[in-house]
Amino acid sequence: MTTPDQTNRRRFLAQATLTAGTLLSSKMAFAGMQPQAYTVQQIINLVLKEGNLKPIPDTVDTLKSGSPDQTVTGIVTTMFATVSVIEQAAKLKANFIIAHEPTFYNHRDDPDWVKGNEIVKKKLALLEKHKIAVWRFHDYCHSLKPDAIRFGVVKKAGWISHYNNDTAALTVPATTLGELVKHLKTSLAIQKLRVVGDLSQSVSKLAIMPGAAGGQRQVAVAVAEKPDVLIVGETPEWEGVEFARDGRLLGSNMALIVLGHAVSEEPGMEYFVEWLQPKIGQLKITHLASRDPFQWV
Repeated sequence: MTTPDQTNRRRFLAQATLTAGTLLSSKMAFAGMQPQAYTVQQIINLVLKEGNLKPIPDTVDTLKSGSPDQTVTGIVTTMFATVSVIEQAAKLKANFIIAHEPTFYNHRDDPDWVKGNEIVKKKLALLEKHKIAVWRFHDYCHSLKPDAIRFGVVKKAGWISHYNNDTAALTVPATTLGELVKHLKTSLAIQKLRVVGDLSQSVSKLAIMPGAAGGQRQVAVAVAEKPDVLIVGETPEWEGVEFARDGRLLGSNMALIVLGHAVSEEPGMEYFVEWLQPKIGQLKITHLASRDPFQWV
């Protein structure tokens, strides 16, 4: 015969077992929701592997601060790891910045490029304060198929159906240079552009070269492709700009649009979030635009 005490004890044990099982299941489910832990180097290795990227000799794509062994708490992509971007990353608790361009004002990120540079020292101290690693993603970024920067620009401009990764040239429906300028300002969120050409002229074939490819490469593409418009991020004014101006006086009708370096490549680093996020699960990636440094007066 079962006494009331025995019945109550059995009920208590059954309830305790059920509660423990529920807690264990909840713990397991919660653990399954946690982002996989990655170190900085593991993220870099993953990018190279998933992008099928071969080692580039003497690449500038190196760590500029932080340790390859530190655990990543969040990732920020950007064009330039500016002081503002660093501070925003810290607020997001993201300790890994993937930047397309240099952090310390020269191609090699040599902190001694100019001796006694207090701005470099203060920026290094800021990165150390927040324990933020910065990796430059430039050479490998342009080596992705498609080139992440140019693809990001073309995608944001709505020209994917006209895009070919093997060439800077693409042909869009005919429009005027003025309407093209308006479209670029709106789609790429650029306040002001610089233009060489007649805003009323008809254009269709474009050559898109975001960033600073250099005057020689830009002129070479213009000569080879003969576009209606050469669209660049920046160009030495005594090279690409004067080539375009003289060309128009000597029978060429090619126009030139200068977008600005940072704003011309930012869409590519924004697109890189789309490329990388599915490959690393729930670890948060945020794009922070470094923005146009100029004010127009």
